[in-house]
Amino acid sequence: MNKTSTKTFFVLFVMLLVSLTTFAQSTIVSGTVTDKQTNEPMPGVSVTIKGKNVGASTDANGKFSFSTTEKPPFILSVSYIGYKSIEQSVSGNAGNLSFQLEESGVVLGQEVVISASRTPERILESPVTIERMGAAQIKEVAAPSFYDAIQNIKGVEMSTQSLTFRSYNTRGFNANGNTRFNQLIDGMDNQAPGLNFSVGNIVGITELDVDNLELLPGASSALYGAGGISGTLLMTSKDPFKYPGASFQFKTGINHVSDNNSKVQPFNQVDARLAKSWNNKFGVKFAFSFLQAKDWYGTNYSNYDRANNAPKAGTRQSDPNYDGVNVYGDEVSQNMRSVNGAVEAQTRAAILAATGGLFNPQTTFNALPAGTPYPTYVNLINTNPGIPAALRPTLLNQYLPFYYASRNPAFLPNQNVSRTGYNEMDLVDYNTKSLKLSGGLYYNITPTVQLIAQANWGTGTSVYTGSDRYSLRNFNIGLYKLELKGEDFYLRAYTTQERSGDSYISSILGSYINEKTTASTSWFPTYIGTYIGAKLGGQTDDQAHTLSRANADKDRVAPGSATFNNYASQIKNTYISQTDMAKGIYGAKFNDKTNLYHYEGMYNFSRLFDNVVEFQVGASARRFDLNSGGTIFDDLNKTIDINEYGAFGTVGKKFGDIFKLTFAGRYDKSTNFEGRFTPRVTGVLTVAKNQNIRASYQTGYRNPTTQNQYIDLSVGGGSQRLIGGLPEFLNKYSLLTNKPYTEKSFRNASAGTGPLEQYTFDPRGVRPESVTSYELGYKGLITSNFMIDLYGYMSTFKDFITGINVYQNNAGSFVKFGVPVNADGKVKTYGGALGLDYLVGKYNLSGNVSYNKIGDLPADYVNDFNTPTIRYNLGLGNREVFKNVGFNINYRWQDKFNWMSSFAGGEVPAFATVDAQVNLKVPSVNSIIKVGGSNILNKYYFTSYGNPEVGAMYYVSLAFNP
Repeated sequence: MNKTSTKTFFVLFVMLLVSLTTFAQSTIVSGTVTDKQTNEPMPGVSVTIKGKNVGASTDANGKFSFSTTEKPPFILSVSYIGYKSIEQSVSGNAGNLSFQLEESGVVLGQEVVISASRTPERILESPVTIERMGAAQIKEVAAPSFYDAIQNIKGVEMSTQSLTFRSYNTRGFNANGNTRFNQLIDGMDNQAPGLNFSVGNIVGITELDVDNLELLPGASSALYGAGGISGTLLMTSKDPFKYPGASFQFKTGINHVSDNNSKVQPFNQVDARLAKSWNNKFGVKFAFSFLQAKDWYGTNYSNYDRANNAPKAGTRQSDPNYDGVNVYGDEVSQNMRSVNGAVEAQTRAAILAATGGLFNPQTTFNALPAGTPYPTYVNLINTNPGIPAALRPTLLNQYLPFYYASRNPAFLPNQNVSRTGYNEMDLVDYNTKSLKLSGGLYYNITPTVQLIAQANWGTGTSVYTGSDRYSLRNFNIGLYKLELKGEDFYLRAYTTQERSGDSYISSILGSYINEKTTASTSWFPTYIGTYIGAKLGGQTDDQAHTLSRANADKDRVAPGSATFNNYASQIKNTYISQTDMAKGIYGAKFNDKTNLYHYEGMYNFSRLFDNVVEFQVGASARRFDLNSGGTIFDDLNKTIDINEYGAFGTVGKKFGDIFKLTFAGRYDKSTNFEGRFTPRVTGVLTVAKNQNIRASYQTGYRNPTTQNQYIDLSVGGGSQRLIGGLPEFLNKYSLLTNKPYTEKSFRNASAGTGPLEQYTFDPRGVRPESVTSYELGYKGLITSNFMIDLYGYMSTFKDFITGINVYQNNAGSFVKFGVPVNADGKVKTYGGALGLDYLVGKYNLSGNVSYNKIGDLPADYVNDFNTPTIRYNLGLGNREVFKNVGFNINYRWQDKFNWMSSFAGGEVPAFATVDAQVNLKVPSVNSIIKVGGSNILNKYYFTSYGNPEVGAMYYVSLAFNP
């Protein structure tokens, strides 16, 4: 779909939807809900028309207002957790209604959700598993922010890469930058378009502006398109008509308590929100949030075996080929014998050239018998009249040691030696900052049709773990939306603009500081030459290695020194694409200005069928506009765009009050891949009042990311090139004709322990992966204050996208490539979860446990399930344990598991954390004071291998009009 046709489609769809809305006459339903005992207004109360998917929640002042085409008389249902529900008939005026709710007699499960079917329905009646956090829960979370608290939801997994960068997932295959999990803000996909995953909550909703969030575990492509194989998170901000007024929050605290790498560090956060409406016609809001803190440190110095993707024994002192997980620059490694042979050949060629081909030292020395002692060679050089005197110093110091080691293989170990790297702490910017700004203009064209112009912008400094540790400095993303919506439709256009700012790749920075100090072409020969000399002098292997490293590193710049800082500044401010080693120009900075343009619309025709049948249709079109200036993508001299478009429909039918059946399907097409249809079938059986069994068949798929398709990047100090998996890249680098070798066989062959084995790429290149999932669940009220949610699932993945490293022989020199490919065979996963909620008076007890398992794996499949088998949460809270004082505490535990990623892999030990908060309400100034902490026992843990350890955060906050 080109730009012209997209715009035409957009305009015509707007005209169609606006014209359809003119046929409906609307009624305004409005009023106030208060606490019967205190007479105070109650925010977050659900007010709906019984039997209809129409309603609203009360604002901070307990007021509600919504439009409906239903004409009185009808029944309004008013419900709130912890209070008796009310049903009241409205037969006349539907405005300025008044309701008073009384505590106790609690009925759980009355929350209305939208995302499960794209239409409002009680959470008890959802056809698929769905989790929800409302405004009241968000306000009382024990975690430092609502986004941190998502990890307490049933079945949710989290990867913490830095203080402000957390990635969420459900049902396995967790990842640092999770491309299998969708995250939407007010209907906008907030993925960074050049990365294809959400950068935590950097551009998310501020805490004072979030109204609710809904989480769909598992596949959701039938309703939301590509992605979301592992889950979809939808966050909704507050409407200025429902939540007017000014709010403010200040939070201050400390972290790095008992941290061996740092003294205690402060953190501060300020949030503000302003909203105003006029005559129920115009509305405006603005939200602001700024956080400043010292980030968690990456300090995993375990030795890592890249060939087998696993930790290994050894330290820098004991292993000459040490490669620390959070150490960068030591990825550059060469085989001692290979370096020795290259130096010998190069020096011999120079001698031949200098003598006009008249003297070949190899021929001269080969005349001596094998096993000849080294001193005999020295004596030959000094006494043989056939050797020119001017050549003797060169032969003695630059040629003979390397020749002798080549002729006597046992003298020189057949092992790799790595350069001395720099710790992550010396390279990465840990001065975390996060600034979020958002605003919106709202205009009610009619009581049921609203026009919205919205902008969300966020910037910050953080750290992200991908195939490397990326220092994101002044990284920013903007979301800009124009939307027209009504009771039965919406039409939305938005763009996501990503700007990498001053971001750079830490391993390249470490490698290039080494190169600017001493080029590898000199460092390795110095190391080998020193080693040979030490061995000839009678030293042990360990002594020889220690002396060799000290000599090769004699000019190494110390972290923090003026020279180090100067080199680092030059490299961090030079783009990767500008690197020219011959000219001494090195760059680690990437320049990503990729944009996403998205258009979509939906219409719900159910009302035209008198709600006897639910029928919805929708369509979308999007474009990825890749712009990296050759620093990430192959776009230095060409333009790269990726177009995607799709359409979906859902049909649902209720059979009395017993059973509801729904069919949904979506067709999607992308520029580089064939079209794909993803169906969904769901059923909900009501076995008794508030007792529902749900079953579903769902499918999902994920296109290869923009980087999977078009990346073309040199990493690791030039030791590896990451390329896209499309056929054009396989042809560009002749990987189909000049077949490469597998990484494991290459390393074995280099060590003399095995033959080289070729790898054959699929000429079709990388393709979309897909999943088919079956789920059976039960959700019901055992009593009015005891709710159970139970489900089990089984999923089958096909064409799973993974990556492979290969080595290609180019004219005798091996080049390493990292290429995305599809795993052979199918991968099956299964699991389930149980959640319990029990209310005892004002106390809320909750608990959940989840189980996830991967089945038998295809041969040679790299297991990146990245999920503990068992995890559970226990919670206890009371909004008012005594007058104006409440508390919330949550205990979280997960089992040990193995983590695998393109950065590193290893065991993540089991850990447990406790989050808690106590709050004091001050009604006279409409404020809340909260004292709390996350991981309050300060037991440091990490969520994925290679990421930093996370300690406690203790805080106190003051919120006005929250």
